[in-house]
Amino acid sequence: MNTERTPRANIKDVAREAGVSPTTVSHALNARGQVDAETRARVERAAAKLGYRPNRNAQRLRTGQAHMIALLSSMPLAVAGGPSRLGFLMEVAAVAAAAALDRGLALVLAPAMENGLVPMELLDVDGALVIEPSAGDPNLANLLRRGLPVVAIGKPAEGPVMPPYVDIHSGRTTRLLLEHLHGQGARQVAMILGAAQRNSYLEARTAYEEAMAARGQPPLLSLVEEVRGEAGGHEAAQALLAAHPGIDAFCVPVDAFAAGALAAIVQSGRRVPDDVMVATRYDGLRARTSVPPLTAVDLHLEEVAQQAIALLFDHLRGDVSRHRVEGPAAQLVARPSSVRSG
Repeated sequence: MNTERTPRANIKDVAREAGVSPTTVSHALNARGQVDAETRARVERAAAKLGYRPNRNAQRLRTGQAHMIALLSSMPLAVAGGPSRLGFLMEVAAVAAAAALDRGLALVLAPAMENGLVPMELLDVDGALVIEPSAGDPNLANLLRRGLPVVAIGKPAEGPVMPPYVDIHSGRTTRLLLEHLHGQGARQVAMILGAAQRNSYLEARTAYEEAMAARGQPPLLSLVEEVRGEAGGHEAAQALLAAHPGIDAFCVPVDAFAAGALAAIVQSGRRVPDDVMVATRYDGLRARTSVPPLTAVDLHLEEVAQQAIALLFDHLRGDVSRHRVEGPAAQLVARPSSVRSG
């Protein structure tokens, strides 16, 4: 008499029988992701044939009582992390985690990596928030291939698929910074930007070039690889000042680059803000602790994070009526790096 127990069918067995991936099986049986009706029926038939039953966690996911979502950024640590690994990413994470729990969602923070890539195969999640994805962003592409609901914080760069997003108005923010610098007497403003194809950089560049054209001034622009961080901003500022000694202001949206630019200005013997002013976008730890403190912009990230979680929650529940959410208006935080006396 054979006393060995017949192995219980698992999700891989069902995937093999149905001719699909295990992820598709999970989505089809737990009402997640985007699975067409024909594939869903084929998976259900395969599961019934093999006697497969989802485990309790899957049952809970199916009833919508629990979900796991991820927060990630493809920006390298040199930009996304900030001093002591604090910064834009962590500020969003703190609020997003609380807002997610209010909706029965558990949030997993995928830490910024040196190369900006996240080991996506390790994340078994039901949806994700992605911070300012670039064109061809591999993390975003991976999530979309898996059919997961994704919401971007910041308008994504143009691509074959435009996920829903919270618009943080990078062009408008850049104009706010430029208007402030010109209002403080700047005559020759240079810009240092990231070289990645992020929509925030593209909008900032467009706003800068339009502002310079309106004033009849040539744009003085340097593009820096994000992995260079503060060192990249320092080198870019040095080169710009050497080539254009008349520069009297820098608009540097990336705070890591701005901190490096500030150091380069001081090392050149110029005074901040009397000789050269500096302003950045993100009002984070770098901006507040620089010497002198950097003029920056309050992006109201707490509200942005809450808006993003609410939008993702809608999509997890199948409500895809909203694709774009208008983020809050940014506010200038003027500090000694750009405020001239008299």
